[in-house]
Amino acid sequence: MGGVNRTRSGPGAAGANLLAVRSHNTALVLDLLRTAGGEGISRLELAERTGLTPQAVSKITARLREEGLAAEAGRRASTGGKPATVLRLVPEAGHAVGVHLDRDELRAVLVDLDGRVVAERRAELDLGAGAAAVVGAVAELVGELRGETDVLGVGVALPGPLDHIHGVLHRVTGFPEWDGFPLRDALAERLGVPVVVDKDTNAAALGLAVGGEAGSFAYLHLGTGLGAGLVIGDSVHRGARTGAGEFGHQVIQLDGPPCHCGNRGCVEALCLAAVGRGETAEAARVLGAGAANLAGLLDIDLVLLGGRTVAAAPETFVQGVAAVLDGRARREGGLGTAVPVRLAPGGDRAVAEGAAQLLLAPLFGRADG
Repeated sequence: MGGVNRTRSGPGAAGANLLAVRSHNTALVLDLLRTAGGEGISRLELAERTGLTPQAVSKITARLREEGLAAEAGRRASTGGKPATVLRLVPEAGHAVGVHLDRDELRAVLVDLDGRVVAERRAELDLGAGAAAVVGAVAELVGELRGETDVLGVGVALPGPLDHIHGVLHRVTGFPEWDGFPLRDALAERLGVPVVVDKDTNAAALGLAVGGEAGSFAYLHLGTGLGAGLVIGDSVHRGARTGAGEFGHQVIQLDGPPCHCGNRGCVEALCLAAVGRGETAEAARVLGAGAANLAGLLDIDLVLLGGRTVAAAPETFVQGVAAVLDGRARREGGLGTAVPVRLAPGGDRAVAEGAAQLLLAPLFGRADG
């Protein structure tokens, strides 16, 4: 991967340092090059859209070309003078790995600067096997995936709660033995590259936002557990302690069945119990009740559903959750204004692809990566 600089201030150095992006202005230019695609964009257009001077744009683009991140994409007729040279991003100039560390499986993707998946691996995993075994399994799969590719870093997404700033796990639901484990630093030391750690739902929500989902939405992930990724005003909302989105542990039935988190009557426990009984429609109704609480609290624009349990019966879950939200809207006198519900794009790879964006998004000016 020629010409790409990487800087690190410690084993867990993240995001904004990975390509030595020297300023917010450089990130703006990179983002415009990325969104222009293969057709490219001229320096004049870059100056107009960023508000930078032509001289500043010329310096930035010259440096990006020297580093191999930008290249000429041809020439375009201008309104006067000589034809303008247009530039494009070079997607293959950099790669990142995204890892979805679930309770019972491990999935990893290798993506280029456009976020396009160029390779993928999957393996079975037991999150309860202990830190050494899990870190070893992640390192082995990432090593196999990256091969000789000089990656920018690795994004790891897994169930919470956790502290994404320091990359430290808390009492992961069902696996309290992980409490206090510095996963980011352990993996960074093992892999020799920067590592970023975040909740699976936050990573997926970031990937959706980068992929074009706009406004304020909730991504509800129902797999081996249940959580939410929240995007408010186009930015991922994690909360001061990465505690936002612990959606599955809202109590909706007092004195209900026990949950692994220690409470009773959590929406996760009720939902997964219904799934276990084969009552998918009931699971969708329970999920809808939780989604209605969330929509009422945050006044979001959209609910997106994902995760392997949803993927097993997508129509049932979309229709069931939508029915609950429709009923809520009618009761409030808002006929026709129910929050829309649809399946999230990305399928089984949504979390892993979002984990890769934890590395890439800051390079293109998204501070919430």
